Amino acid sequence: MADTEKILHVAIEKAVTLGSSYADCRYVEIDDESLSFSDGSPESVNRSTDRGFGIRVIADGAWGFFGSSILSESEALRAAQKAVEIAKASARLNEAPVELAPVSSYSGSYVSNFRIDPFTINLPEKIDYLENLDRLMAKNDQINSRTAYIDFRKTSSYFVSSIGTEVNQTIIQSGAGIELGIRKSRREHASRSYPQNGGQYECKGYELLSEIDFESEMPRLTDEVITLLSAPDCPPVTTSLVLEGSVVGLVIHELIGHALELDRVFGSERNFSGTSFATTDKLDRLQYGSPIINVVSDPTHSYGLASYGYDDEGVKTRKVDLIRNGLLVGYLSSRETAARIGRRSSGAMRADGWQNLPLIRMINISLAPGEWELDDLIADSNGAIFVDLNKSWSIDDRRVNFKFGCEIGWEIQGGKLAKPYKNIAYTGITPEFWNSCDAICNEKYWHIWGIPSCGKGEPMQSAHVAHGAAPTRFRQVSVGGAS
Repeated sequence: MADTEKILHVAIEKAVTLGSSYADCRYVEIDDESLSFSDGSPESVNRSTDRGFGIRVIADGAWGFFGSSILSESEALRAAQKAVEIAKASARLNEAPVELAPVSSYSGSYVSNFRIDPFTINLPEKIDYLENLDRLMAKNDQINSRTAYIDFRKTSSYFVSSIGTEVNQTIIQSGAGIELGIRKSRREHASRSYPQNGGQYECKGYELLSEIDFESEMPRLTDEVITLLSAPDCPPVTTSLVLEGSVVGLVIHELIGHALELDRVFGSERNFSGTSFATTDKLDRLQYGSPIINVVSDPTHSYGLASYGYDDEGVKTRKVDLIRNGLLVGYLSSRETAARIGRRSSGAMRADGWQNLPLIRMINISLAPGEWELDDLIADSNGAIFVDLNKSWSIDDRRVNFKFGCEIGWEIQGGKLAKPYKNIAYTGITPEFWNSCDAICNEKYWHIWGIPSCGKGEPMQSAHVAHGAAPTRFRQVSVGGAS
């Protein structure tokens, strides 16, 4: 790492010499591994390593960036020169010079929580793990569509800046999931996922795989697949809706997380998925949700998929309130966007690798748990519909009108889950929906759900994010039978 540190310092010194008022440089090395097993056979085994550095500068009041996979001092000098040239060219079109919110300089390191480095586990053991999951799904011979998968990532990075920050980080992330189904024809089929649609991902090592209880859940999942084949579509109705925890996670993601990205609010990020209704004139004024809604951005969580020590512009992580007692009180921000509202950066700047500029990204965005036991909530929700696992989602370009679909649901009757439904979809308007929330389950049911593929930007960058949530009830929701 010593040679890499020297290369980054060479780049910073050159950028300052060429007239940069600020510069930072990141070295990033990413090891990825993904394996899948489908219908009794290994489907794919992929492993890759990507490494390089990127330098970001402000010169003449504008940003410039240049990245390279060539790790040498001469390349560092060239990259710095190119970044400064790009900044000075961009400055000719700038309406106003870039201003950054102040930040302290840091020298330190961060290592994520893990017990077993997944890259020390041999390939046959991983394939055996997947083969065992396939056997569990195949115990019922009606299940004729089976997929199991595991994914691992190790990110090693080093960051230096012209204000004196020097930090290195090592982050390990792991994930696993299954999907089992019955396919009778092109039109007649049903499937269930576990632990959530797309699998569960956390900042943990190989030990995560033994923590996910696939075996005990398999009979329930198999029964539900069989049930879905003959279950009716959910009838159109306006009723109370009880969302399972991972479903709440997607609602947080689409209706709060993206909506509170401050670059999206300002309109500088709009091409990929729009802007936001939650404009800065609503800060400390908008009743985003009911008084029981408390949402935080927390990259300090011990195992959330978006946990880290410092963001990609050297800001030390901290917990930030976004919604407090239903009131909009904060945003996900960078140093530049935070300066525009007179606040500190929330530490939300992250890049997809060394070759990309950091963007404001969701972190671990979580809804605080409430006080309800799940059985009590269900008993108190007669006539409501309980839905499990996300299946589809659609939202307008201001994060206001939405439609989400789920894998399965049940009408609640007599204090229990009763009649099953398939193809459930629910619609709403973001502030009305969150203000209709009147019950959240307690910490016993709270879990942080990882999502490894949140897209943003053009060219698109993919980020790992997470959402902590427990089962939650919303009143007067429009529900129907087409997802």
